[in-house]
Amino acid sequence: MQHLSILPILIPLIIGAALLLPPLSKHIQRQRIAALIGLFVLMLASFYLLYKVQIEGVHLYALGEWKPPFGIVLVADPVSVLLVALTSFLAFSVMLYAISGQDKGGAYFHPLFMFQVMGINGAFLTGDIFNLFVFFEVLLIASYALLIHGGGKQRTQATLHYVILNLVGSSLFLFGLGIIYGTLGTLNMADLAVKVGSLEAENATLAKTGALLLLVVFGLKSAMLPLHFWLPKTYASASAPVAALFAIMTKVGIYSIFRVYTVIFGDNAGELANIAGPWLWPLSLLTIAIGTIGILASHGLKTLIGNLVILSSGSLLACAAINSETATSAALYYLVHSTLASAGLFLLADMIARQRGQAEDRFVRSRPLMQPRLLAILFSIGALAMIGMPPLSGFIGKIMILQATQTLTESLWLWPLVLLGSLAALITFSRGGTTVFWRHNGTVSTEGEPAKPLEITAVVLLFSAAPAMVIFGDSMTIYTQHAAHYLHDFQASAYDLLPGIMP
Repeated sequence: MQHLSILPILIPLIIGAALLLPPLSKHIQRQRIAALIGLFVLMLASFYLLYKVQIEGVHLYALGEWKPPFGIVLVADPVSVLLVALTSFLAFSVMLYAISGQDKGGAYFHPLFMFQVMGINGAFLTGDIFNLFVFFEVLLIASYALLIHGGGKQRTQATLHYVILNLVGSSLFLFGLGIIYGTLGTLNMADLAVKVGSLEAENATLAKTGALLLLVVFGLKSAMLPLHFWLPKTYASASAPVAALFAIMTKVGIYSIFRVYTVIFGDNAGELANIAGPWLWPLSLLTIAIGTIGILASHGLKTLIGNLVILSSGSLLACAAINSETATSAALYYLVHSTLASAGLFLLADMIARQRGQAEDRFVRSRPLMQPRLLAILFSIGALAMIGMPPLSGFIGKIMILQATQTLTESLWLWPLVLLGSLAALITFSRGGTTVFWRHNGTVSTEGEPAKPLEITAVVLLFSAAPAMVIFGDSMTIYTQHAAHYLHDFQASAYDLLPGIMP
């Protein structure tokens, strides 16, 4: 299994390319079967890679046998393989939902979906910042087309804003990479971590500029205030499968912050040690605050979920600002929970909207739902998970985040904001659920569309993670603690990835 580490990139790439060829491109049913089989195989390969890394340790894959820091390197470590497995499970569940009919709104849905999954997995596995930029561009180009899938004025407008912002972000990314390469002579993450500590004083200011430019880019991807404003409208206007897959998109930016500012610009970076902390701490708290305000102001279920994504991003960024193994472990646990719970809610919001006619997902009176009991049960599970109430994983994740605070000052700032965010979510879910399920006018709409078995299966799969992460909480937290220790262990995350270089 020498090439196991590259399979999460190769499988969606090959399947996506095959879907563009004549035997599959003209037949939607064949595309659905090929995409679903491909994602199932990807999920198996990703979980097997997770198992192998847990048993054998880090897998270092050098393309073309070019050793680091000179070649293209993929690093399958405890952090990256966890997120690759998460992406693969999410993609498979979302595809189950899409093949029930959501994929017919426009052309090339399945190839674009595969290319986006490839870009996300590549961003998690890459061992150098330049290829992080490359995979960012792959996933972004696919996301541009997926966002507008199905057409419509609202989607076109939201996509235009999204494209412009990300083009600016890509330009800043290149500037930052150029500055860092010019001062340190490398873009390999492990090599950067080794060299930045001995950087000469005259180059330190320039390198700091490059590092802070990257923080702006990653802040845009992770919806950090004041770069968050694009997210609620963009996610709310996207089709349900696209919005659900996009639940992992902000996590790519958050992962990049953890990787770059813990390994490269962490405790061993000399003059540039922990340069992101003074910026991340206040901005993360403000992101939580603005997410809370957005939750209370939400007028529809999709907008509410978008603001919940911002709230969860703020909580994860606060963990990055605390910069400890305990905080990183809490962030990894909560990241998995929030991704799957928000993705399931996006799919559920679509099922509800299709049964309410013109009211769609808005919190206004409408005709009764066609499947009120089923949707109400799923809504309750998703709401409890995102609010952070026991006995589901959201409660465990938020408790871990609160316990990660190290000083009284951190506790006094973070605890009230996180708890107020949960209270705001409770109030808004209660208000919205009461309106959607209890306040009716007239009879059941004949134009509504009941949820299909595959759609229900997809939502159940995603929501099943919430109780599963509690039942297997001990194993899950042990793994996240191990992954956090690896990320903060400079010997393991830097020197051990550079053969021939010793501290």
